[in-house]
Amino acid sequence: MQVHVGRSERLEIYARKAILPYMTEQLQAFFSLLPFLVVGSIDAQGKPWATLLSGEVGFAHAQEPAMLRVDAKPNISDPLHSAITQGAPLGLLGIELNTRRRNRMSATVSASDETGFSLAVTHAYGNCPKYIQVRAPEFIREPNAQAEPIVPQAFTDLDDSRTSFIRQADTFFVSSYHLDEVDNPDANGVDVSHRGGEKGFVKVDGNTLTIPDYVGNNIFNTIGNFLLNPKAGLVFPDFTNGNLLMMTGTVEILWDDDTEIVTMEGAKRAWRFTLDHGMLLKDALPFRA
Repeated sequence: MQVHVGRSERLEIYARKAILPYMTEQLQAFFSLLPFLVVGSIDAQGKPWATLLSGEVGFAHAQEPAMLRVDAKPNISDPLHSAITQGAPLGLLGIELNTRRRNRMSATVSASDETGFSLAVTHAYGNCPKYIQVRAPEFIREPNAQAEPIVPQAFTDLDDSRTSFIRQADTFFVSSYHLDEVDNPDANGVDVSHRGGEKGFVKVDGNTLTIPDYVGNNIFNTIGNFLLNPKAGLVFPDFTNGNLLMMTGTVEILWDDDTEIVTMEGAKRAWRFTLDHGMLLKDALPFRA
């Protein structure tokens, strides 16, 4: 993808300076300020998922530059709960909605216990604030107060209410991953990324979503993963009631010569997500924004 857009040489130089196998002091301080993290994971069937994990400010903190401690556990109904196992790869996004700051991380689980888990950093780096909608999160209850399992509402189709919600969304998050070489088929490169725009930027047709790919940092973590492994996990948070609409499915890239791209203002390309299955976790977030 970097070659396709003519940026590979420039990005080779940038990446060696900016993408590091540890958190800088600035990144360490940033993660300790967050009331939630976005996390990408893979389930036992090889399907990617994305979710939000909340805690008291400081619940995510650096134990050392290459080790992040997370003092929170996902609800047992969340696919992330069973994905937190020794050595499992995860993608993290730290995003501060009120300042539009965000930072990315890929990591592996080094330990877990009853109160949380520790992550060994693989890559960490900053992202630009493009397309982030400004919000001010406010907790309505203690982050870990809802200990009872949430009964998930499973679905394989997008009904009218889910379709309407997605069409009104201005923010969602997407997880992706690729596989190592053929002789080592372990999952790797787990990434989770922010997608934002004006309400209506996500097009819905039946069980298919079409998402414009706007100008970004040209690293192409997400699109690159899609080219190698066309699967995605999506989460649409409802900041008004705390619901999480989570989906997993397959992806097709729409290139810049596709006739549909012309109708998407500002898009360089797009990708089409087809739902496999999903779940609605009601009131999963302990904050509103």
